[in-house]
Amino acid sequence: MNQGKPIIWNDEKLYLLDQRLLPQKETMIEINDLKACAAAITDMVVRGAPCIGFTAIYGMALWVRSQNKVTLESCRVACDEMISARPTAVNLSFEVNRCFEIMKDYINEGRSVSDLYKRLVDFGHEQINESHNKNTTMAQIGVKELLSKVGDKKWRLMTHCNTGFLACGSLGTALGVISYANSLGKVEYVLADETRPYMQGARLTAYELAKENIPYSIVVEGAASYLLSHNKVDAIFVGADRIAANGDTANKVGTSTLSIVAKHYNIPFYVVAPVSSFDISIPDGKHIEIEMRPMEEITELKGIKLAPENAQAINPSFDVTDHQFITGIICEKGFINPQNPGELVRVVNS
Repeated sequence: MNQGKPIIWNDEKLYLLDQRLLPQKETMIEINDLKACAAAITDMVVRGAPCIGFTAIYGMALWVRSQNKVTLESCRVACDEMISARPTAVNLSFEVNRCFEIMKDYINEGRSVSDLYKRLVDFGHEQINESHNKNTTMAQIGVKELLSKVGDKKWRLMTHCNTGFLACGSLGTALGVISYANSLGKVEYVLADETRPYMQGARLTAYELAKENIPYSIVVEGAASYLLSHNKVDAIFVGADRIAANGDTANKVGTSTLSIVAKHYNIPFYVVAPVSSFDISIPDGKHIEIEMRPMEEITELKGIKLAPENAQAINPSFDVTDHQFITGIICEKGFINPQNPGELVRVVNS
């Protein structure tokens, strides 16, 4: 098995790269059923909106394989259990609900459980393969935008959280733009927010940048104003876990603050995400449920107490970036200016 991939389906088994142990260890965990799959999503063994969705597809296939018979009711219960693993990333419900539609068609056609299982496995493979093409398209759009907005030179780029192959199963979204730009010799360096408290930037983005030999430095979120005010950044690229109809975007906590600082210093701020991360059923970010994670992620580090005994902590995993602070949203269907009312919905429905 290729240990570098975050999701591997091999010999009818699902293996996940345990991202909690990176960058020190590359360990694959075998997943055998729906509950283990949902737990891996909740516990962030696997993370990143696209990879959460792909993992869930294989989880639904594992559930189907364990059943002697499936009904619409049992399928809906299983799908809802998987969706409840994490509430904010819309890719999870998007992909699981597509699995349910496949289940419904196969049940209505009187197809066998084994046929349904094979179809869901193939569906998982298809989505991962398609993601590479989609991410490549987004990367090309991002580079074209940089050439237009920043100019033909080597760019100094900044990103928040992790949006590369570990999060997306392929090239990546925001980090995919950076990786593609680097392949063209257009990157001077990358500034990666360490992304407290789970440290996805310091542990994962740095890991990916190092593997591609892209020059980078890790920075704390609080350094953004200093860096932007001293002309250290040409543009910022971030991913998304859910994008509302007006362009408001939920992403890893700290993204909203970064967007506000970027607006103040007139630094272009881009969101890069596939259409599966869009939720045009909600009008704005106020309707996005924000996941609250355990306070121990703040008060402890690998079991070592950082805060006083019995200290309380508030740990929202995401925040919502107002569309007014976003220069552009890049998806596989094109570039969206969120300042133009209705443009996002038109592009998604095109």
